[in-house]
Amino acid sequence: MAGFVGRRLLSVVAIVWAMTVLVFGIVHLLPGSVAHMILGEFATADAIATLERRLGLNDPLWLQYWRWFSALLRGDFGLSLTMDRPAGPLILEALGRSAILAGISIVLVALLGMALGIHSAVKRGSVEDQVLTIAQYVFIAIPEFFWCILAILLFASWLGWLPATGYTPMGEGGVLRWASHLVLPVATLALGLTAHVSRMVRSSMLEALDSHYVLAARAKGMPERVVLWRHALPNALLPAITVLAIDVGLLIGGIVVAETVFSYPGLGRLLIYAIENQDLPLMMGGMIVVTAAYALANLVADLLYALLNPRIRYGGAA
Repeated sequence: MAGFVGRRLLSVVAIVWAMTVLVFGIVHLLPGSVAHMILGEFATADAIATLERRLGLNDPLWLQYWRWFSALLRGDFGLSLTMDRPAGPLILEALGRSAILAGISIVLVALLGMALGIHSAVKRGSVEDQVLTIAQYVFIAIPEFFWCILAILLFASWLGWLPATGYTPMGEGGVLRWASHLVLPVATLALGLTAHVSRMVRSSMLEALDSHYVLAARAKGMPERVVLWRHALPNALLPAITVLAIDVGLLIGGIVVAETVFSYPGLGRLLIYAIENQDLPLMMGGMIVVTAAYALANLVADLLYALLNPRIRYGGAA
């Protein structure tokens, strides 16, 4: 197990490093000058030359990459071109706010998705199962931005129960006001992913309930609750863990949409701002942080596989 964890950590490091090469290459190998792209089409030649000297764009590409990459290793993401502030604290501050949204959302997705999937599998063929199935297809098919707009119109504009946009730190507005700005973004993020997870849990749970080991457990006279929770559920959860790891990537994309619609000052909105304003240090640093978060989420999923199913032998014979 220790060898597997070490290899997976090395793979995470390799993925993040490969992403640094990809991001740097995309930014610097696109047609046109980076300085011209930052300053705009009406920039003078003197202004472009000054910015190129300031950013070291006249140096060879390998030297520019090493300068940027070595700074990343020291935790230096560079200086934001539009805000004239270090990009690292800006990214970490926005990441903390996005982590709140993502953390609450993924916990709700895991709990509700598994509970609904198990309930639907146990009640197979019933009216409840059919209603849940229709609702799951609807929430999977409709994109997040539609639910975002609908939530604003219904709960903010019409009913006036919740704020439509913005964010209030807990230290300034208290817990209730802080939480009120999270309800709509979290709800819209969790809807589609909960339906996705519950469909997978239902499918894997039905497969487990029809398996020979569940049939043998029932033949021994075990109570249905014991058969369900001790024999069927642990095996049914393995595919759900894979889906949850994939959904972390989908959640990152959904956060960009939700933060933009709800004007929530998280990492997704910061990346949109960096792209719109050609703030390359901010954009490149944000992309690396997103890559690291997704790679670590997949590492956690692999570790949960081993904890739930000891028969899986990582790094040894199958």
